[in-house]
Amino acid sequence: MTSPVFQPGQTVVRREIMRGEPWIAIPQVCVQDDGDLLVTYTPGGTPLAYPQTGAFPVGEHPWKAAGGTHWRGHGRLELHWAGVEHSLFLFWDGPERAFQGWYFNLEDAPRRTTIGFDTLDHELDVWWAADAETYEFKDVAEFEETGPARYPGRMEQIRAEGDRIAGLLDAGELWWDKAWADWTPDESWQPREIPAGWASLPFETR
Repeated sequence: MTSPVFQPGQTVVRREIMRGEPWIAIPQVCVQDDGDLLVTYTPGGTPLAYPQTGAFPVGEHPWKAAGGTHWRGHGRLELHWAGVEHSLFLFWDGPERAFQGWYFNLEDAPRRTTIGFDTLDHELDVWWAADAETYEFKDVAEFEETGPARYPGRMEQIRAEGDRIAGLLDAGELWWDKAWADWTPDESWQPREIPAGWASLPFETR
């Protein structure tokens, strides 16, 4: 990633670009940013934004079809590394805010914009529950079904990234700080609004 570098508490918009069009946008909060590792937080109640117009060659975002309007629960923490084709999501649940586990979300390496960053979820994921001895792959069948239309010519590359993550985990290598499991958000960080014109902001097409 290159500039801009965001400041803690600043709104950072995560956009997903599907087949040359904005697909969804989520206004998040910058937790920390050193230009290489960008950490963002999505508070519970954050609005989910979808473009009003487009060709939608693979259909509109499935969350929109399911009626998703806001993020629910305790919120989601995301760790994004420059040039890396996955991010790491952290989730908590219940009144005790119990840590649920590590979710390796395969996606485009982040491309910074003036309002945040652009990416694209790759459907295929690796999940390591907090109480599990090892990880498991998630959404494998869904990836094989949707991949040819969503990621033409890229499926083998995406599978290879999943295998790379699994290989590192098998070798006991950690590339993140496990102390993030104990992280708690600043109480002042409330859901952010999506900025006007988010869908028309220029983007790079992969």
